[in-house]
Amino acid sequence: MTSLGESVAVGVEEEFHVVDLETRHLVPRAGNLLNRLPNERFTEELQRSVVESNSRPYVRLEDLGHDLTALRRTVTEAADGLGLGIVAAGTVPLVDPAALEISPDARYEQMLEDYQLLTREQLICGAQVHVDVSDRDLAVEAAHRVAPWLPPLLALSASSPYWFGADSGYASYRTLVWQRWPTTGPVRRFSSAAEYDQMVADLVRSGVISDPGMIYFDVRPSRHLPTVELRMCDACPRVEDVVLLAGIFRALVLRELHDLEAGVPMQETRTEMVRAATWRSARSGLEGMLVDPVEGTAMPAGEVIRRMLTGLRPQLEATGDWELVTLLTEAALARGSSAARQRKLMQSGGTCVDVVDMLVAETRADGWHELYGGPLPGLETTLLKGYEVVKDEAVIEGIVREPYQPVFTVLDRLGAVELRERETTRNAYMDDNGMAFRVGDGEDQEATPEHGTGQDGRMPVDLVPRLVAADDWAMIEEGMPQRVRALEAFVRDVYGRREAIRDGVVPGWVVEESTGFRPTGLRVHEGSVRCSVAGLDLARDGAGRWMVLEDNLRVPSGIGYAVANRRLAAHIVPELDRSHVHDPEGTAALLRETLLAASPVDDPALAVVTSGRGDPAYFEHSLLAEEMGVPLVLPADLTVDDGVVRAAGRRVDVLYRRINEDDLLAAPIGNALLAAMERGTLTLANAPGNGVADDKSLYRYVPQLIDYYLGERPLLANVPTYLCRDEHDRENVLDRLTELVVKPVDGFGGHGVVIGQDASAMELEELRKEILAAPERWVAQETVALSTHPTFDGDRMRPHVIDLRAFVLLGREGVVPRAALTRVAPPDSMIVNSSKGGGAKDTWLMKETA
Repeated sequence: MTSLGESVAVGVEEEFHVVDLETRHLVPRAGNLLNRLPNERFTEELQRSVVESNSRPYVRLEDLGHDLTALRRTVTEAADGLGLGIVAAGTVPLVDPAALEISPDARYEQMLEDYQLLTREQLICGAQVHVDVSDRDLAVEAAHRVAPWLPPLLALSASSPYWFGADSGYASYRTLVWQRWPTTGPVRRFSSAAEYDQMVADLVRSGVISDPGMIYFDVRPSRHLPTVELRMCDACPRVEDVVLLAGIFRALVLRELHDLEAGVPMQETRTEMVRAATWRSARSGLEGMLVDPVEGTAMPAGEVIRRMLTGLRPQLEATGDWELVTLLTEAALARGSSAARQRKLMQSGGTCVDVVDMLVAETRADGWHELYGGPLPGLETTLLKGYEVVKDEAVIEGIVREPYQPVFTVLDRLGAVELRERETTRNAYMDDNGMAFRVGDGEDQEATPEHGTGQDGRMPVDLVPRLVAADDWAMIEEGMPQRVRALEAFVRDVYGRREAIRDGVVPGWVVEESTGFRPTGLRVHEGSVRCSVAGLDLARDGAGRWMVLEDNLRVPSGIGYAVANRRLAAHIVPELDRSHVHDPEGTAALLRETLLAASPVDDPALAVVTSGRGDPAYFEHSLLAEEMGVPLVLPADLTVDDGVVRAAGRRVDVLYRRINEDDLLAAPIGNALLAAMERGTLTLANAPGNGVADDKSLYRYVPQLIDYYLGERPLLANVPTYLCRDEHDRENVLDRLTELVVKPVDGFGGHGVVIGQDASAMELEELRKEILAAPERWVAQETVALSTHPTFDGDRMRPHVIDLRAFVLLGREGVVPRAALTRVAPPDSMIVNSSKGGGAKDTWLMKETA
């Protein structure tokens, strides 16, 4: 099962008790602690004895675990300097209520006035999990549907057996304290988000609660984020258990979203039964009986949880979480609940002081890195010294991600001095192999190589490889051909019956106003493949979600550079182990096979046509021609005799066009080539007129085209895009210029792009005037926080924004070669294109591991 659900991110809010390490009592010193913590990641809560951390959203549970670990490390290190301890648990046993206070906030003070002792007794901490659901109607429905499955998650988190020094008899006494609020527990089903929001408004109007923030249901659509939020669970001393809760809850939400889409009715469970099952989990934890969500009968906790996981296996496998969640579940069941561990310590002669010490130790333990490893020794003082990033693919909160650890072990051993020497060797290799080019002014998109120009015209190929995980690549490999097949169908339709326009899938102006539409597209022989070679630009955001930035269907460059970059990197840094990386060799053979398959004639002959040595990407043209074993020709080398195209006397049936179509067809041979193409004796790859399908206005409609032509859900996401020619969109864009990225419809290579957050007031005002003067010339997109990657700057690593160009070879089938080009933006820039100084990296497409 592959869907956009695989890219659903999950985040966590953790609440921590602040205790005095001398007395082990809760103390109202959260304010002192927050003064030492980054305010974008840590906030105050109702009680002055509580600090809350906020993770970033992540697609991969491993990344979430790293982030949560780093947040805990940050808060515990800050607490150490104040003689304080941090406890992630539902409650702590030692409390002096007289010494505790409400946080100095008008809202909290009003809550104290309204709710009195209930407010003062909220000496509890929870862990909240957020799962991305952008459609609020779906979020409301999913929240109701998952409710019967949440009590087992409470049992997994149960960590609050003691209340004011006494054993409560419950595994999660926090639950009983929490449920005293008037707006907690499960709720009924709502038909829409509007009905749900009206219920919230009615509660506020009643005066029972003062604002929507006091909706504390066990699960709810978030009031300020596009997420469904789980609020039921205790805070967990061990970070592994928090990650486990996040993984299971995401799977539950995904299952219900899939069932909603498929029209599968939910198994209705009475609210009273959900409430009863919640009480049972709070009472028993993992050590007793729970209520099975399916049968509604009592079963041992381990059996209920394992049965639940088995039912979630399709979702957990789709997100790549099955093995990790199974491992974490079995470990949690073997350890037992935190509540049981606390009681065991007391029963063996320990005291409440000992329990607090155990909770402090478990909260600061680095157990996550027992699974995924921690920072490499010495890296913080060498290549990665000062490497501060937010959304990086290789480093997260100072921790080198596991797949990158072998890479940085080698690079750190080589050191900066040796890497500078290797760069000198790299430059000599590039000179010897002709890997140098110039970028002139005003080149057409089709002729511009997707690299930057370094000193002496060399493309800056960084020595640090970029890794694409096997499951990510599998998703890309499946999603890109789907997209190109839909675009191929659209191009055929546009130059044919125009059924998509007739049926209202796309408006007619998208074609009529497109600068990529060409009358020559009407002359392509029926049955020819129009988009033989497509290059899609993809990006990964900080949460790990992949999305398509652009479709390139004219003559996308980069496939030859992807192969050449691997050869260069293997020569310059042979110490790196590439045994688990796909080899891009053989890409030229796949390309040749695809191009020949595009011809309707028997035993076709192939040639590559270029504008010559002055073309910036001439190196790639000659490399591909040589490796395919075919001639590299200029337009002047071509002749046409009785419809047969020849180059240097040799018949040519397929011409792989690496030259702007207008330049080729304006040559003296142009009309004869068009006539041969129309007769079917010549196949031009790619076909003239394809630009209509990679127009920035059409980009918005690609998901609809996939549904229309293929009857499928898009497997790769789009960036939300607004068309300035549309009045409603235009008003939105003009109101949000500082938040959006604005692009000219006919722009290329980063030309004309304005990134609102980086633009000056004068630049934005000029842009506003241009949009108002010619709105049809502009589109805008949400600013995507593209991931960064360590790039060697001659002394140490610095984060650079990156994207990925990958390719689809569309013959009888869509084939994705295992050669992709990572493009690298200059320092402090978000634009990777060559005209803006962008560079490249060797791209490792990782193999599946056994």
